[in-house]
Amino acid sequence: MKKENTAKQSSANSTLLTLLFSVVSLIYVMPIIIVLSNSFKSKAGISSSALTPPNVNTFVGLQNYINGMSVGSYPFYQAVIYSLFITIASTFIILICTSMCAWYIVRRNSLPCRLFYFLCIVSMVVPFQTVMYTLPQTANNLRLSNPLGIIIIYLGFGAGLSVFMFSGFVRSIPKEIEQAAKIDGCGPIKTFFSVVFPIMKPTVISVAILELMWIWNDYLLPYRVLDLNKYRTIPIQIQYLNAGYGIKDIGAMMAMVIVSIIPIIIFYLFAQKSIVRGIVAGAVKGSIFASF
Repeated sequence: MKKENTAKQSSANSTLLTLLFSVVSLIYVMPIIIVLSNSFKSKAGISSSALTPPNVNTFVGLQNYINGMSVGSYPFYQAVIYSLFITIASTFIILICTSMCAWYIVRRNSLPCRLFYFLCIVSMVVPFQTVMYTLPQTANNLRLSNPLGIIIIYLGFGAGLSVFMFSGFVRSIPKEIEQAAKIDGCGPIKTFFSVVFPIMKPTVISVAILELMWIWNDYLLPYRVLDLNKYRTIPIQIQYLNAGYGIKDIGAMMAMVIVSIIPIIIFYLFAQKSIVRGIVAGAVKGSIFASF
């Protein structure tokens, strides 16, 4: 009898938790649903009632998407190309450089390495607003106001968190594996890319997701650094739809927001399981501070 009551109570608790998490999930998804709904509505329909689905009078089909792609003198596809290039290249450079850096810091464990690690940690708490006013002039002086230059800037701003996450994971990798590779004749570079980097796959995917979401959706840094007459990313081009060309097309803005979030959602859905694995993997054996 007690077992039956316990089973019923467990089932009721499970149902309650399912309902609770369903409501929370709906709250998080609701803004995307509202934006998607408004992307198919006319400007009058959005102004009159932004929270209701499109009806016969307000439904405009794909017209907002067509307008968003074609409005203004700067083609939207060019902004897509620059966003893709900057996001993919920056993420790739961050993953390679910071993973190698973290591996060296943990294995070397010298005083300069410790100081550099703590500098990376400190950089995580420095707000972007403290450097945003001097950054454009600095980038211009160093000729970084272009898609190639901004990759270096993203590496600087993204290194702190990436080094922190990779360092925690490297501590969980047995040194014997690297020693065996050294006995087989592998040098440091070959050991890292042939042995260490494949083992770091969960954290690599986790860092990649975080960096991709940040860089792809970032507005302020490209706006402050890039020459906007030549180079624009998707968030900047969407902002230009907000009266940037003499009109304020809310429907086109909503449509382009949907276009901009589709790639990152697809990537996240395929790699979401690796986020928790990557974060937990480096934490199971303690913090890197323990070795310092």
